[in-house]
Amino acid sequence: MHRTHSQRIVAVLLAVLCAGCASTPDAPWQSLADTTQWRNVGASTLDARWQVRDGELALTSAGGGDIISVGTYGDFELEVEWRLPAGGNSGLFYRAPDAQPVWARAVEYQLLDDREAEDRIVPSHRAGAVYDLVAPAQDVLRPIQAYNHARIVACGPRVEHWLNGVRVAAYDAESEDWSRRVAASKFAGQPEFAKARRGHLGLQDHGNAVYLRNMRIRALGRDCKPASL
Repeated sequence: MHRTHSQRIVAVLLAVLCAGCASTPDAPWQSLADTTQWRNVGASTLDARWQVRDGELALTSAGGGDIISVGTYGDFELEVEWRLPAGGNSGLFYRAPDAQPVWARAVEYQLLDDREAEDRIVPSHRAGAVYDLVAPAQDVLRPIQAYNHARIVACGPRVEHWLNGVRVAAYDAESEDWSRRVAASKFAGQPEFAKARRGHLGLQDHGNAVYLRNMRIRALGRDCKPASL
């Protein structure tokens, strides 16, 4: 096709303008079922009570302490299967600084036995919740002996919590609704809470065993877009 001089100029200008705005593709999945990818908060090593056996990362007995990933993540998609003993309680933190206490700075995806754990009384403390902030929209928890599938999608200030294929909670950390929820929660007096847009993953030692398998994460491209809230 023959182009006029003006058309050629327009085409060149468009190419220049769009050169810097191409979408960034999502990164490959990375497995997290390896003890070399975890360490205790504020330490360089991992307590021996956190172990990997047959691809399953587990806290075998209480006292292992909270741990964080060696790597840090900004916009990401995370998947993991988890299970707890009867009455068990734990949590998965994200965008966490390497500082104690982790819960005072990072948002938590709640891991809980909703049938027997004491925390089940508070709706925003149940499995899949944005802990103490957004209650799960529905109960899709599997029986205690079964693994549950958790998924977190974080894109800028917008985050989604999924449980067993259902989106059970979502929030926008820059919204007025989020600010009101934080002000009415246990995090009201924590000035650093949920401020980071990049940080470590964290796993909680809540005094009981916790088991995680098929844990993987990938960084999302610059143009990631979670579903509408």
